[in-house]
Amino acid sequence: MDIARSDIVISTAGRDKGKLFFVLGTEEDFLLLADGKTRKLESPKRKKRKHARFQAHSDCRVAEKIRSGEKFTNSELRRTLAQTGGDGNPDQEG
Repeated sequence: MDIARSDIVISTAGRDKGKLFFVLGTEEDFLLLADGKTRKLESPKRKKRKHARFQAHSDCRVAEKIRSGEKFTNSELRRTLAQTGGDGNPDQEG
């Protein structure tokens, strides 16, 4: 499945392996990722597509804001990712 803007992905490589991120943007072979905690909106992580795996297509309010270009906060990202991750990623809440 092709990864698009506002999708939720899981990192498969690097020191952030296993963490969930929202896709804020796409460049040819790269994704711009943020989780609101370690990678904030102001400085998204630039990661190769092959080092991220599609987790979910989100229809939540944050995903709608990303797609439409509305402003949103790091805390909204954290909250949504914590709900999506369930108990598999308790340190993402925050």
